[in-house]
Amino acid sequence: MSSEVGIESVPDPGRTMEGLRDTGYEFETAIADLVDNSIAANADVVDIRINQDFRGNVRVSIADNGEGMDRDGLVDAMRYGSPKRSDPASLGKYGLGLKTASTAYCRRLSVISRKDGSAALHMATWDLDHVMQSQKWLLLMSDEPDEEAVEHLNEVAPERSGTVVVWTKVDRLLGNYQDPGGKPAQKALAKKVGELNEHLAEIYQRFLDTKDKRARNVKITLNGEDVKAWDPFQAGLSELVAAESIPTETESGAEAEFTVKAYILPRREEFPSDEQAKAAKLSSDRQGIYIYRQDRLIHDADWLGMFQKEPHSTLLRIEFSFDHRLDEAFHLDIKKSQIILNDDLWTWLKDQFLPAPRREANRRYREGQKKDINKKSKGAHDASNRNIGNKEAEVGGAEVNVTDPNTGDVTVVNSRGKFKLKLPIGAAAKPGEVFIQPADDVSDGLLFEPAIIEQHKAVRINTDHPYYRKVYVPNLNTSVTIQGMDSLFWALCVAELSATTDKTAENFSDMRFEVSRILRKLVESLPEPVTDSDADVA
Repeated sequence: MSSEVGIESVPDPGRTMEGLRDTGYEFETAIADLVDNSIAANADVVDIRINQDFRGNVRVSIADNGEGMDRDGLVDAMRYGSPKRSDPASLGKYGLGLKTASTAYCRRLSVISRKDGSAALHMATWDLDHVMQSQKWLLLMSDEPDEEAVEHLNEVAPERSGTVVVWTKVDRLLGNYQDPGGKPAQKALAKKVGELNEHLAEIYQRFLDTKDKRARNVKITLNGEDVKAWDPFQAGLSELVAAESIPTETESGAEAEFTVKAYILPRREEFPSDEQAKAAKLSSDRQGIYIYRQDRLIHDADWLGMFQKEPHSTLLRIEFSFDHRLDEAFHLDIKKSQIILNDDLWTWLKDQFLPAPRREANRRYREGQKKDINKKSKGAHDASNRNIGNKEAEVGGAEVNVTDPNTGDVTVVNSRGKFKLKLPIGAAAKPGEVFIQPADDVSDGLLFEPAIIEQHKAVRINTDHPYYRKVYVPNLNTSVTIQGMDSLFWALCVAELSATTDKTAENFSDMRFEVSRILRKLVESLPEPVTDSDADVA
């Protein structure tokens, strides 16, 4: 009978800390992890400062007016795998974020804190270089905190509790520059700060928006500027087209629920102003499912592998919200940046909840795209009309006379005899547009059809057909290409009238239908055109 003996196996300090630098944090998610800690400490003011000295050294300082910590609490907070928070709804979750998020970008992390009613300041520092040199888990404690950090804390939380987190020896935020303090490096840092502002505005929207009662209000400032809430669902402008609150039971048997809501945003031209349309960030990249835990966005604009992002769903945004009770069920990761849905929920979303909103968003998008294409097509065929007009007499062909413009009855005289047909009879939408006429009402969804426009043999080309959208529209500014395609369809229609008889008219009609069907199939894999409805106005 064997016996087991427990041996304490302490991980190598330096290798462990260096390894945990590569947990996959983006700069924005790293800063957000620290803001989570501030909110978890009941702060209602969080001030972030990111600056660079003339040598290029970057310093990040995040101060809040939260509950603060005494010496023992600070030591616990700096421990890798710090004690579990008493509030399970806390935005801070695993006791690793402060350390892993910070050291992902800096080699020296300091935290200065004080409890309410105490003038005592406590400072603890993890210095990776010191740990590597000593090969010990040595947390550096100081009774003389960093003066700049103390000044920052006193500005944000004067004469009360609060905490400030400071990054120095920042080595992973910017690339290697020949002049670390020069303009290129400064520009790169400014870009990082701008991206961070947008990120914070989105993920803490419910906290930042004073009108939103789902979360308590928190003021976040970045380099002296207030971070303004950005609502992906554009409340008051978008339409809620579907909503479900689903009760569920956790693995432990506790009751919980999650909510799913589908919003369709207006098309760009439907917004009250250009500024509001710009604020909505209308682009294909912004469509998808936005996942919230405890009113904090943790997963941004994605279809979770259900669908590809494509222009027809640009207007659709889905809100998925749950609280801490479902953390284990959704496999929340260490960075609180993604979840894994179980198969049943994933299938329910894909096959039951989302189809109707997707169809409606698709319909509204196509309405806007249709208007854009019709607008773009105006004038695009002028050169074709002029060229064909110059060649009409030389080309010749059948003689066509309108007998009843109301019914479309015409008489066609060609080399095979005299025949009666029905053709669309119309007028020019603009002077000279008598041979090539773009239209969105071509019969039976055909790509093209012969017509008579102001007594001229003409072709009506369907702007709503996929071939027009995917082949014509990207080339509307290329006159030679448009003339070549227009000439081909006009020639087919003139040739049809020259060769038709009573017995073959139906065959020609069937041929146009079959050609339209084949072309529809052939262009399926071509990209959708970029129109005004697709343009990213962010």
